[in-house]
Amino acid sequence: MDAYKNLAFSYDRLTNDVDYSAVVDFYHTILSLEGVKPRTAADLACGTGSVSLLLAERGYQVTGVDMSEDMLTVAADKAQGLENRPVFACQKLQQLRLPRGVDLAVCGLDSMNYITDPADCETAIRRIYKALNPGGIFIFDVNTPEKFRAMDGQVFLDEDDDVYCIWRGEFDEKANICSYGMDLFQRVGKTWQRSFEEHQEYAYSREQLETYLKNAGFTGIRVYGDRHLGVPTENDQRIYFSARKGRIK
Repeated sequence: MDAYKNLAFSYDRLTNDVDYSAVVDFYHTILSLEGVKPRTAADLACGTGSVSLLLAERGYQVTGVDMSEDMLTVAADKAQGLENRPVFACQKLQQLRLPRGVDLAVCGLDSMNYITDPADCETAIRRIYKALNPGGIFIFDVNTPEKFRAMDGQVFLDEDDDVYCIWRGEFDEKANICSYGMDLFQRVGKTWQRSFEEHQEYAYSREQLETYLKNAGFTGIRVYGDRHLGVPTENDQRIYFSARKGRIK
C-alpha cells in the first residue's frame, strides 16, 4: 500500500505539534545569512502543503511538489482561500521537472530520508539543482542515523477525537533503513475504520549527502543543527543543509 494513502486525510491532525512557522522562520534565517532574496520557491515533498501556504503568505510564487495525490488533494483544499495560491504538481523528486526555474527549493520534515535508494537520492539532488535558477539555494533537513538507531523497537501513539495511530519503529542496521508500521484507526460517521501503512526512511550520513550535493554541482554547502546555525551536535537528531547553485555576480 502506498505510504500516506490512508494517512493523508488525518495527517494534519496527527502532526498538529509540528511548528511549521518555526521551520519557515529558520529557512529565512539561512536566506538572510546567505544574502538571498528569492521570489519563487518550490516546496518539495510538500505533503498537505503547510509550508507551501506559509511561503505563499510571505509573498513567494510557490510550486508544491509531492508524489502522493492524496496529500496533494488535501493541500489544494487548504489553499483555496489564498489570494496568492500555490500551484501543486504530482511528481517524484528523482523525476522532478518544473515548468520554470525557481530561486529557492526547500524539502522539509526529513522527506529526503523517504528516498530509500541512495542512487535515487543522488538523482533527486541533481534534478533539484537543474530546477534552480543561477544563484538559487536548496535547503533541506534529514533525520540522523543516530535518531533512527534510538527509534529501533520503540512504540509511539498519536491520537485525537477522530483518529488513533500506533506506530512502531524498527531499524535495520545492515540495510540502513528505519521502517514504521502504522496501525491507523479513523472515525467515519459513527464507525471506525482500520488501515495499515508501512513507511521507510534511509539513514543518510552527513558525508554522503555532502558528496551528492557536490557531485550535482552545488557550492557553498553548509550544515546546521536542528533549527540553529551552530555546527550539529550529538543532541541534534535532525540536521539542516543549505547549498547554492553558483552565485549571481
